[in-house]
Amino acid sequence: MMTLLTSLTLAEARDGLRAKKFSARELADAHLASMEKARGLNAYVLETPARALEMAKASDARIASGKAGPLEGIPLGIKDLFCTENIRTTACSKILGNFIPPYESTVTSQLWRDGAVLLGKLNNDEFAMGSSNETSHFGPVISPWRRKGSNAPLVPGGSSGGSASAVAAELCLGATGTDTGGSIRQPAAFTGIVGMKPTYGRCSRWGIVAFASSLDQAGPFARTVRDTAILMRSMAGHDPKDSTSADIAVPDYEKAIGKSVKGMKIGIPREYRIEGMPDEIDKPWEAGREWLKAAGAGIVDISLPHTKYALPAYYIVAPAEASSNLARYDGVRYGLREQGRDIIDMYEKTRASGFGHEVTRRVLIGTYVLSAGYYDAYYLRAQKVRTLIKKDFEDAFNQGVDAILTPATPSAAFAIGEKSSGDPTEMYLNDIFTVTVNMAGLPGIAVPAGLDHNGLPLGLQLIGKPFGEEELFSLGSVIEQAAGRFQPRDKWWAV
Repeated sequence: MMTLLTSLTLAEARDGLRAKKFSARELADAHLASMEKARGLNAYVLETPARALEMAKASDARIASGKAGPLEGIPLGIKDLFCTENIRTTACSKILGNFIPPYESTVTSQLWRDGAVLLGKLNNDEFAMGSSNETSHFGPVISPWRRKGSNAPLVPGGSSGGSASAVAAELCLGATGTDTGGSIRQPAAFTGIVGMKPTYGRCSRWGIVAFASSLDQAGPFARTVRDTAILMRSMAGHDPKDSTSADIAVPDYEKAIGKSVKGMKIGIPREYRIEGMPDEIDKPWEAGREWLKAAGAGIVDISLPHTKYALPAYYIVAPAEASSNLARYDGVRYGLREQGRDIIDMYEKTRASGFGHEVTRRVLIGTYVLSAGYYDAYYLRAQKVRTLIKKDFEDAFNQGVDAILTPATPSAAFAIGEKSSGDPTEMYLNDIFTVTVNMAGLPGIAVPAGLDHNGLPLGLQLIGKPFGEEELFSLGSVIEQAAGRFQPRDKWWAV
């Protein structure tokens, strides 16, 4: 019974709880037992069993009295970037130490409002800076997937690697993530699950540790498109505490699942066919086109001419915003404090000791591009390029394109340590298909589409119009129906 409960989809668990086939307590117990066995994956940086059982008990009482919320009794994992009241939140950085927020992020408070149960805080790249979850102060996360015939530990992608690994390994029914340049979609593609990066402003950023404020967006991970839609409905919504939050009604995203896509126009951007792209990435892309065509959608070739500038522009804008956001970690009010001769010495020692290599690198780059002599040459030009990228998408949508289909990643998951050659651009290239979406503030979903020659999952990305998440869920469910679901071959991590 225990293992059966963890392998349910979120929708099946919700319906089972309502039909009283099992209790929220049993569901929480089953997941806590799985988490205990799977600590080798390092997906959770903090487990909250007492809180989970307390919340499950309250859920059972609400179900019994007929007052169940939309997520009543559903056990979730929360990325360690979301502040959780009275529960340690560190952004997986040494500099935050044992920081315990006195408040709850808007997104998580909405999940608890709807009856969800907190299992614990999930690992991520430090301050969400990374594409492989190897920069976390708590060590790397391991993917539940392995290459055929190899036991080499693989990365789950980043920065939301703990979220992706936990959902794929059945250690929670769904999880929150944040996506600044691909940090939901890339890990989802690497682990064979679904990840949605909503339109900028769709989910509140209040109470989420900031990386790059004009790019960060919270979103859900789950094992199916339907489950992701269910979570998204609770996470989205207007928040007066976030000035960039959109005051637009939240639709019932689940209703979009299974909706006809007949007559929809899907754009295929020629610029995404990058030089040296492996056939294995092209194959699912080709299959995706055929699946959508068979479902009645029209396929058209489009051009997004400024795509090639997206990655360099992103790696100017994001570090610039990070350098100003991370200036607040000075050892004075909270977190780590190193002793120094005077206040400047204390600042320097605290920041040198508290930030990891990747965060330090990005803060230095960001500070450099914002400095007096270089602001116009770098930051201003990057912002102009960003406007051109946004216009490329607007032109495509104005020509009647409803959504855009691209690969999610340039390769399947790689081994831990494989891209730590000392050249950071090798790692940054992982975001090549995802950063444009953040630069333009658009929604994007990653859906599993097949396996590579090593038996590892590959994902497809669908990019939508602003606030066009419903269309993405409909199109995503077409791909999911055709491709099927993918799970790691055996539960080697739970032995």
